[in-house]
Amino acid sequence: MTALFTFAGQGAQRPGMLADLPDSAAVQATLAEAADVLDRDTAELDTAAALADTETVQVALTVVGVAAARELAARGAEPSAVMGLSIGAWPAAVVADALDFADALRLVARRGALMRDAFPEGHGMAAVIGLEEAPVRALVEAARAEGWIVYVGNINSDRQIAVAGRDDALAHIRERALAAGASRVVRLDMAVPSHCELLAAPAETLAEVAAGVTFRTPRCAYFSANARRRLWRAAAMRDDLVHNMARPVYWAASARIAAESGFALAVEMPPARVLTGLHPDVAPPGEAVAVVDAGWHNAAALIARAAVRDDR
Repeated sequence: MTALFTFAGQGAQRPGMLADLPDSAAVQATLAEAADVLDRDTAELDTAAALADTETVQVALTVVGVAAARELAARGAEPSAVMGLSIGAWPAAVVADALDFADALRLVARRGALMRDAFPEGHGMAAVIGLEEAPVRALVEAARAEGWIVYVGNINSDRQIAVAGRDDALAHIRERALAAGASRVVRLDMAVPSHCELLAAPAETLAEVAAGVTFRTPRCAYFSANARRRLWRAAAMRDDLVHNMARPVYWAASARIAAESGFALAVEMPPARVLTGLHPDVAPPGEAVAVVDAGWHNAAALIARAAVRDDR
C-alpha cells in the first residue's frame, strides 16, 4: 500500500496556514528559499487580505505543499506517487523532482497573475453537490445555448461537479441545479473561471514563459488529474502544468486510477482535508487521510507502515 501524496487546489487556502507548519529545519529552509525567490517575506502570504489575490494564494499553496512534503520526508516518510488538483499539481511536480522549486514559484506567480488579470472581477466557480456529471453537463449546455457564459470545470467526485463562468451564469446554474435535485450549490473561494476554455489564452502565454524552464522526468509516479493518467516524460509534464488552468479536472477518476495502480494510501498535504473528503470508493478498499487530521507523527507512521507492507 504505497503512499500517494495529494495537493489541494485553490479554495483550500486559509489564513495562517504557513504559520501552522512545524517550526522545523525542513520547513524553515523551504520558507527561506521561497522568500529569496519571491523577494518577499512568506508571512506576507499568510493573511486573509493577501489570500484574496489569485497570484498570492497560488504561490502560498505551492509553498505550503512543498514545505509539508519536505517535512514528512525529513521524518522518513516519502511518497511513491503524487497528484495535485489544479494549482496543487505544481507542488506535486516539485516533490516529484520534475521541476525546481524556484522555477515553480516563478511560474506559479506568473500563472496567478495571468489568471487574475484576464478576469479581474465578475467570474468564479461553484460546486454543484448531489447531481452526477451528466445532468450538470445538460444544465450547462442548455444555459450556454441561451447565451450564459458557463462551463463544466471539475469532476471532483461522482456527485460534486464544479462549474466555471460569469457570476450571473453561476447564479443561473444554481437555480436550475437546485430545481433539478442538487442538494447544494456552493460558491468556491476563487475569483477566476478555472478549468475551461476561458483561460486558454493565459495558458498559452504561460507556455511561452515556461519554454525556457527545465522540466524533468519525475522521480516518483506523477498522476495528472487533467489527463487522467500517469505522466512519464518531461515534455508531458510541461504541457500538463502550463495548460491545466484551461483543462477540466477529473479528480475522482484520476484518484481511482492511482489506487488501482497500487497507490492505495492517499495522504493529503496541508492546508486542508478537501481531497480526502472527495476520495472515491475503490476495490480493494484504500485509505485516505489528511495531515491536518492525522497529525505529522501519525501521518508519517502511516506512510512508513505502507512502505513496509509494500516491501513484503
